[in-house]
Amino acid sequence: MTGGLATREPLAQAESAPKRTRTRRFGDWYAYLFIGPSLLGVVAFLLLPVVIVFVLSFFRWELLSAPTFVGLENYRRLAGDGQTWHSLWVTVGYVLLCVPLQTVLALTLAMLLNQRIKGIRFYRSLFVVPWMATPIVLGLIWNWIFDPRDGAINSALALVGITGPDWLSDSTWALPAVALVTVWQHTGYNMLFFLAGLQGIPKELYDAASTDGATPAQRFWKLTLPLLNPTMFFVMVTNLIGAFQIFDTVFVMTNGGPSGSTEVLNFRIFNTAFKQFDFGYASTLSVLLFVIILTVTLVQVRFFGKRTTYDLS
Repeated sequence: MTGGLATREPLAQAESAPKRTRTRRFGDWYAYLFIGPSLLGVVAFLLLPVVIVFVLSFFRWELLSAPTFVGLENYRRLAGDGQTWHSLWVTVGYVLLCVPLQTVLALTLAMLLNQRIKGIRFYRSLFVVPWMATPIVLGLIWNWIFDPRDGAINSALALVGITGPDWLSDSTWALPAVALVTVWQHTGYNMLFFLAGLQGIPKELYDAASTDGATPAQRFWKLTLPLLNPTMFFVMVTNLIGAFQIFDTVFVMTNGGPSGSTEVLNFRIFNTAFKQFDFGYASTLSVLLFVIILTVTLVQVRFFGKRTTYDLS
């Protein structure tokens, strides 16, 4: 009797194995059915345009005529294009103005708003409001704020006897002014990620550090900042990608001027493609921007990868 049961059990398991395999395969296709629309969108609107732009960089195309293959001519032209390299340095300057400042401000705000005080949810929401506005609208509003005669900033400076500059028409102040608008708009949004990261750090770790006699500064540098590395990684990557791709705020506020002092690389690509109708060379500039962003991202991945832990247990 016992031997018969022992014999039937392996047979039953062997018969059920194909059923489990078929069920697993059906589950895989069922999952692909759900991710299919999103995957199609990624291929059609992200991967395919990148491939097309890369291919077009080897052609001369003025939109109204058929593309003409020119090989590496566009890349040789890029090597000696001083205006493009000027735009690249303007972009790097803009990135250096924006990313460190908005990251530090966002982390500071998150620490201040990570408190149990009355109305804290209102204050958290208040700082996110600028991010919800479109850059075009914000650019128009800030154009008035920076107006040299009737603008809010120069009017406030006049009250204390200071004559403000012509912010957006001065090659010294135009780029910092545009960067200030970006920092003002995105600081609250980045603050949300840091706030989530802070709230994910177990309170017991701070209690143990306090018991060991750690000062607030030591707790921040030795505990808070290292445990915020995953959040810092995400914020830095997204901020750098966004800063390198800046266009709309520059387009509305300065149109690349004065004297090219705010002509970032994306704006240079726009002018090359839609004003000069040189889509082949514009594609070459887009490849340059893509390579720069990819390189910076990979450097960050390597830097943060060895310093990040996701297990706080």
